[in-house]
Amino acid sequence: MADEDRRERFLQRFQRVLDHIDGHTDEAFDLESLSALAAFSPHHFHRQFGALVGLPLGRYVAFSRMKRASYLLVFHPDVPVVEIAMLCGYEGPEAFARAFRQTVGVAPTVFRAQPDWDDWHARFRPWLETRTRPMLTSSKSAEVEIVDFPATRIALLTHRGDHARLNDSIQRFIAWRRNVNLPRDRHATFNILYADPYTTAPEDFRFGLAVAMDGDIAPNDAGIEASLLPAGPCARVRHRGSTDFLEPVFRRLYGEWLPASGREPRDFPPFLQRLKFYPDVPDAEAVTDVFLPLKP
Repeated sequence: MADEDRRERFLQRFQRVLDHIDGHTDEAFDLESLSALAAFSPHHFHRQFGALVGLPLGRYVAFSRMKRASYLLVFHPDVPVVEIAMLCGYEGPEAFARAFRQTVGVAPTVFRAQPDWDDWHARFRPWLETRTRPMLTSSKSAEVEIVDFPATRIALLTHRGDHARLNDSIQRFIAWRRNVNLPRDRHATFNILYADPYTTAPEDFRFGLAVAMDGDIAPNDAGIEASLLPAGPCARVRHRGSTDFLEPVFRRLYGEWLPASGREPRDFPPFLQRLKFYPDVPDAEAVTDVFLPLKP
């Protein structure tokens, strides 16, 4: 077996562990069960994990739980704190509040009322960087298929500025959407990827938050405007798991599939359709369709 294949299989064993942690934030974890999942000796696993992932196992678990807790608190204000505590692996609100304050810096109720996403990103930066490290993301992805995407009228909020402030725009978009009664089970949710946050200057970053709708959009203070996802052929990949791990999908689409297909991209940015949502479901259970618009 080639060295590259050995390394790929080695990394896949660790990826199973990360997916399990991110997909089961409501469960208790122990060293023996996680090391068995990766088929490593528990005597060495915690050192292997820290060396490869860049964070101790306990900190990775805490960050994973608290990211979901943060999103649930802000984006689902109707969910009680005690229920969020259980979804994130805590038996009661007191233990959850202590852990949340230790990781996020404030009490859950304070963060829910006034989230400081700049401070949040600063605190979560080690975990966020770990989640996007190329060594822990496989270049393999689901099959690419060409589909005829129908013209779709959308209500669009375009976030402009630092990617770290994107959650402020998401919160505003969700509040507007609820206010005008556009539930996700009846109105498709899209994101338009105008720019890559890792290669774009913060002041130039743009990201589209959109929901399919047919009616008129009343004047609003949220910055929502009418727009259109144009009809035409698209390469589509169904991605299962966290959208933190979309880079391998685009690497395959642009670096492998597109040159071999004989097709050319259309003058419209790639976009996503969210089918199963984080934090409603754990990161590992999210489902997203990735669309690359093509010339006819």
